[in-house]
Amino acid sequence: MEKILSSQDRYERIKKETMTPANIVTYVRILMVVAIIVLLSLGGSEKNDAERWVAAALFIIAACTDKLDGYLARSRNQVTTLGKLLDPVADKLLICSCLIVLSCFGTVWWWVTVLFLVREAWITALRIYAKRKRGIVAAADFLGKLKTVFECVAVGMILSPLWVIYGMPAILALSYYYLMMFVLGMALVLCYASGISYTVSIFSKMRKAGIEKK
Repeated sequence: MEKILSSQDRYERIKKETMTPANIVTYVRILMVVAIIVLLSLGGSEKNDAERWVAAALFIIAACTDKLDGYLARSRNQVTTLGKLLDPVADKLLICSCLIVLSCFGTVWWWVTVLFLVREAWITALRIYAKRKRGIVAAADFLGKLKTVFECVAVGMILSPLWVIYGMPAILALSYYYLMMFVLGMALVLCYASGISYTVSIFSKMRKAGIEKK
């Protein structure tokens, strides 16, 4: 009887940690990524079709909810280990999956997408290693958060190709396009700057944890 009760308590604790309002928002964001990819795939390489604009709208909504789950977790005092792990994963899925599809259609250069993917793969592997080796779960620092903002703005601009709208003055269309490329370039620079900063921070924490353990 005691084992049944302890199992029930364990189940309730897991449910309480996984089904918080903040984590539910994160789950919804991940599902939105699937919807965005499906819409982009249906739209193909056409830049001014309905699917592309709906995908852009969903992307903007998903990007804006990035801060919502964090706010809910802190305001309700429900910051969980799962939330710390899933939140950056949702961000990576949102950005990287869109970049891959856009590269498949020739909208974004493949070398740019590959550079983003290499950085994210390294940081994800480092997070997993740090968690398993020392039990360290480190949230994104300021550079990481700034990088995410630039990535979201850049991808949002690419998904909303205003320069193809008929009737827009050429100077405005060209300005929008070059601004979009500048933001994407800044996102790539911040991507690696934050990656270096995060790597140094993680290894420093792991070394400190190792010394304290001894």
